[in-house]
Amino acid sequence: MKILVLGAGLMGRAVVFDMLRNPKLEELLVADHDAKQLKETEALINNPNELRITYKKLDIDDDKEVAKLMRGCDTVVSAVTYKYNFKLAKLAITNGCNFCDLGGNNTIVNQELELHEKAKKKLVTIVPDCGLAPGMVSVLVAHGMAKMDETDNVKIRVGGLPVDPKPPMNYKLVFSVHGLINEYVESCVKIRDGKIIEEAPLIDVEELEFPAPFGKLEAFNTSGGTSTLPQTYKGKVKNLDYKTIRYPGHCAQFKLLMDLGLMDSKPHKVGDAKVAPRELLSGLLMDKLTMEGKDCVLVRVVVEGKKNGTPRRIQYQIIDYGDAANNVTAMMRLTSYPISVIAQMMSAGEITEKGAIPQELCVPAEKFIQELKKRNIGIEITEA
Repeated sequence: MKILVLGAGLMGRAVVFDMLRNPKLEELLVADHDAKQLKETEALINNPNELRITYKKLDIDDDKEVAKLMRGCDTVVSAVTYKYNFKLAKLAITNGCNFCDLGGNNTIVNQELELHEKAKKKLVTIVPDCGLAPGMVSVLVAHGMAKMDETDNVKIRVGGLPVDPKPPMNYKLVFSVHGLINEYVESCVKIRDGKIIEEAPLIDVEELEFPAPFGKLEAFNTSGGTSTLPQTYKGKVKNLDYKTIRYPGHCAQFKLLMDLGLMDSKPHKVGDAKVAPRELLSGLLMDKLTMEGKDCVLVRVVVEGKKNGTPRRIQYQIIDYGDAANNVTAMMRLTSYPISVIAQMMSAGEITEKGAIPQELCVPAEKFIQELKKRNIGIEITEA
């Protein structure tokens, strides 16, 4: 088993950390343009006797060098920004590699899925959007829907929160600030009354409750979390939606920022200069919301329907506090371990479908859940 990981940021290095625990892994290549990121990955691994891993400095825009690294690999994992994923998927197909990525943009994902016939012809598998949400939650939805004869409602609620919230927003950055803003400004795709619709972000706030120390929280519309689920399950579910979990009041704060135009990408004239409000906001959020302290990831996926004519409800719940002993945060674990599992499944031939396929249609859900449990990601499943 030989795997290439592109990108050695927080998520990429957590992928590497997880993969090295597999004794069947023979060789692991890790590539990034930033030597510092590679050094930080090496520090996280903290094992000078680990001979299976090779670190490479790489310009992701250099297609020839990227292709050179791909040759001979079973699977390529993209942990770089989503704008490269379509190009990388095409390069993986050309070089006979399976490919999966952390996704984050529906347009790019759709372009990747259009590569289905090319990937199938080359006998490789392309699976986009394999992080947390989009990502892991799609496999949980598939697992729940497979237990129903009819599905009425699918509710996906996910959030990364600081365990010890602090003003001004009771939030800390646990992934890219640009990814966060994208979730807050782009339209939200869902199924309502059997039809695929789009709704505005930062609306439809609901209250939900988790065990102490969290208590009452809020969840509201954000984009991207449903990924390919609306297209996959149109006609098979009446209602399906995704919302982000935060401490109460967070949605109103960011809605005000959006309404004021501070998330706009178009430059505005300020004195003699032109400034993109989003760039200014990004910098301020990084200054104010980058802080020390433990994070937690909360996941609640509810599937409601009927089995043998009887109403049935299945709930999947995760409360993860990270792995402090190994310096792996909760968001790193819940984003990176799912894609690591999928990449290893592809390399081992456990994902048998060939082509470009949404994960809810090709990842063996039961084994996927068991693999996460082996990584101490406790998925509490309750059925009623």
